Amino acid sequence: MAVDLAHDVFSSEPIITIGEPLEDFDLPMFIAMDRPKHDDQRRVVAPVVGPANLPNFEKLIRERTQSVLDDLPIGQEFDWVDAVSVELTTRMLATLFDFPYEDRARLKRWSDVATATPGAGVIDSEEQRREELMECVTVFLELWNKKVNQPPQFDFISMLAHGESTKNMDMMEYLGNLLLLIVGGNDTTRNTMSASVLAMHQNPDQFAEVRADHGRIPDMVSETIRWQTPLAHMRRRAKIDTVLGGKAIRAGDKVVMWYISGNRDESVFPNADQFDLNRDNLRRHLAFGFGIHRCMGNRLAEMQLRIVWEEILARFDRIEVVGEIERATSVFVRGITKLPVVLHRKS
Repeated sequence: MAVDLAHDVFSSEPIITIGEPLEDFDLPMFIAMDRPKHDDQRRVVAPVVGPANLPNFEKLIRERTQSVLDDLPIGQEFDWVDAVSVELTTRMLATLFDFPYEDRARLKRWSDVATATPGAGVIDSEEQRREELMECVTVFLELWNKKVNQPPQFDFISMLAHGESTKNMDMMEYLGNLLLLIVGGNDTTRNTMSASVLAMHQNPDQFAEVRADHGRIPDMVSETIRWQTPLAHMRRRAKIDTVLGGKAIRAGDKVVMWYISGNRDESVFPNADQFDLNRDNLRRHLAFGFGIHRCMGNRLAEMQLRIVWEEILARFDRIEVVGEIERATSVFVRGITKLPVVLHRKS
């Protein structure tokens, strides 16, 4: 938290992950920028997912959640990740971008490609990553050209196209910000949604509390976000010589903030590996970050997760995990890629 809040001491430029940007494929994005440019660009799109706009999404999210859950098989094994987590998050992403609804699966693919480790199953090489991401920006340039010639609307692309600090971005900066918004809206919510099912399966006593009192759903959501920590780390670079935790840090040194480690800090969260929705500091987790880079869609994510569980509890007695869980191969995204489940109907 100390590093996240010390914007005058630690820089987010040029990248917020452990690796270095490719010299010939640099993707500027506002999460990897400092003030004032960061603030100017973030301010353009933040209202879409800001608290004032959330009531406009609730009815739509609930209707889509009801539709997806009502179509699920009862008593038969299926993959929760593909059938629910991916489906609901891509539908929301398509809305936020005003992206063609029938092509929404492409958003998930581009998100996976952007964060994948070559050779781990999603892409084979950096060259493949570049090719697919250039396809992404080509598609979104068509949307940009359409939006820029229309009156401003309340979606990410229109706001980027008309925003004073974003309307003159070059293609690579546009792509960088697109990927930031796609990954931010896809990976984090999707993986927390899957993790919540796993947590409730592994902790039946905790699930019994939530099932008995639906008012505990927000507590369960907060604890799942801590327990899963969908993004493991962020990186910063020291602007000046400083001291951190008693260690000398020189200007130019790179510092990694391991959110996953902080969320397992036993001095803050006793029995930190245990899922416990009765903690007295549920919202003290680090998963959303702090300061100017705090996740701007955190309230939307929490609302999506709350609605999903309200609708789950209205329909099903329990969700049983029945097979081998598969996880993403990544030091950045802590993802669940397969979660075989069987639904048990509410009696």
